[in-house]
Amino acid sequence: MQLLLAAGAIDVTVSDRPGLLNKDDESLSPAWRELAEKTNPRGLTGTLRDGLQGADVFIGVSAPRILDPEWIDEMADRRIVFALANPDPEVDIYEATQRATVVASGRSDYPNQINNVLAFPGVFAGAFDAGARAITENMKLAAARAISEVVSGALAPDYIVPTPFDPRVGPAVAAAVAEQARQDGVARA
Repeated sequence: MQLLLAAGAIDVTVSDRPGLLNKDDESLSPAWRELAEKTNPRGLTGTLRDGLQGADVFIGVSAPRILDPEWIDEMADRRIVFALANPDPEVDIYEATQRATVVASGRSDYPNQINNVLAFPGVFAGAFDAGARAITENMKLAAARAISEVVSGALAPDYIVPTPFDPRVGPAVAAAVAEQARQDGVARA
């Protein structure tokens, strides 16, 4: 969530099992309250389905089959679904591809596998190369930009991220992270 906000996302709504997190909900735990204070600027209440009404993007990182494929139809035009729970995504991937413009999953047997293996080797290599004393949000964003630049000339609905086997990913991420560490002042002098 922090990374989405750091990247400039301004209208993010979070859903937990009971429903949408709202800062006015007195029953929230301190951790959920802190998150609710930073998200849901429209003050939405209700269920996950309520939060999807008109939404551009769904990012799921939690539980299998919590998203009814028909709810995708209620999202905005050119909708994007990232159903990242693995091995069982939040929605049937085939059903999602019939309803959304772009679909990504955490599984390697579908296009657009979103997996931390794309970032971590390069993030650590770049941090080590720079002698970084910390990993900053800017370094994480630099890694994400580097990953996106690997595919920037060939983007397609079924190709929004490189595969983990693309040999360009690790070096690109490492270079971007090391440079950002220097810019952020966390690299060794």
